[in-house]
Amino acid sequence: MASKQDMIYIYEAPVRICHWVSALSITVLAVTGYLIGSPLPSVPGEASEHFVMGYIRFAHFTAGYLLAASMTLRIYWAFVGNRVSRQLFVVPVWRASFWKGLWTEVRWYLFLEKEPLVHLGHNPLASLAMFLMFVLGALFMIVTGFALYGEGTGEGSWAHSAFTTWVIPLFGQSQDVHTWHHLGMWYVLVFVMIHVYMAIREDIMGRSHLVSSMLNGWRYYKDDSA
Repeated sequence: MASKQDMIYIYEAPVRICHWVSALSITVLAVTGYLIGSPLPSVPGEASEHFVMGYIRFAHFTAGYLLAASMTLRIYWAFVGNRVSRQLFVVPVWRASFWKGLWTEVRWYLFLEKEPLVHLGHNPLASLAMFLMFVLGALFMIVTGFALYGEGTGEGSWAHSAFTTWVIPLFGQSQDVHTWHHLGMWYVLVFVMIHVYMAIREDIMGRSHLVSSMLNGWRYYKDDSA
């Protein structure tokens, strides 16, 4: 048996940069956000000599800005990039073939189906999961996060004017926003775990390499022939 691989360049540099910036930001946000919600035990001595929670909050806010900037660039690139760059935001739910492909992918990941056709970018299941869990999840976390951030910076700040003034009344009160923001973190983290599993599984069992394609932009398609 000889192995032949076809290569197609699908993920442009801005898409890959946004992917890894988002991955890093989400990691920092999850860790620091958990610590903000469940603070570390207090340490003895003058608070000004430690400033532990201050550094944690600073890292959280910085990562939040990075995630927002990454999402902004990613949305922009969906308009100017190639066809694959738009798949994250446009899920063709109006097509019968999409739902047929979605069911086939579900059965494939449950080990009930032979591998379906190889897709140029995201398969139907990945497209739906990326939009519902990552895109909507990240936007929800950005909006509620800046609303809470603006509450701290106070009236007159850009975050307070742009987010706090309407987000907190929409949810009822500040504590409600805190609760939903915390739940949103777990929503995004569940997506991250599923996403990592599916990408590694596809590399091992599928005919295309996903992990390396987000490093160099090239998707490798395995084709074993005699």
